Amino acid sequence: MSEIMSQCNGFINVGISNRHVHLSSNHRDVLFGEGSCLTQIKSLSQKGQFAAKECVTLIGLKGSIEGVRVLGPERTETQVEISVTDMYKLGVDAPVRDSGDLAGTPGIILLGPKGMVSLKSGVICAKRHIHASPEDALYFNVKDRQEVLVFTMGERGLLFCNVLVRVHESFTLEFHLDTDEANAAGLKNNDKVRILI
Repeated sequence: MSEIMSQCNGFINVGISNRHVHLSSNHRDVLFGEGSCLTQIKSLSQKGQFAAKECVTLIGLKGSIEGVRVLGPERTETQVEISVTDMYKLGVDAPVRDSGDLAGTPGIILLGPKGMVSLKSGVICAKRHIHASPEDALYFNVKDRQEVLVFTMGERGLLFCNVLVRVHESFTLEFHLDTDEANAAGLKNNDKVRILI
């Protein structure tokens, strides 16, 4: 343990990502009505990102999941992020991908109060990652698109491999992982983890 900790820099906050959907403006109109807007109910940790009041139902080959939150703002392409547990329930074999890397991904049906969208692609299991500003990257001695290890502490401490570092001037320092991964490590939002160099 002491050898591992000696190779770790400072602490990073945890942000747990539940299943969610990013919509294009065209798909938003189909699902919630022509000229509709996303209604912000909560700001997220990353600048300009928010949880919307609007929710959709995901419909796969084997099942469905209701009440899936839409996150804003709108994007050029619709993207659905689910966990491995969700994959089993829906019958969708989604690859582990970085956000926005949608080529060759499976599709799914989105059902909203005003209509339905049948996506041909866009479903991923989000790759665990760290958001960092350029100053954070300099402090931790990491670069954009670098993969690092993240060490968690506690009774269910784990070493997460293949954690992608994403660097942008607008980012707030945070380690993002999905609910399956967080539960396996006994993590909650705002718990602390460390990068292992």
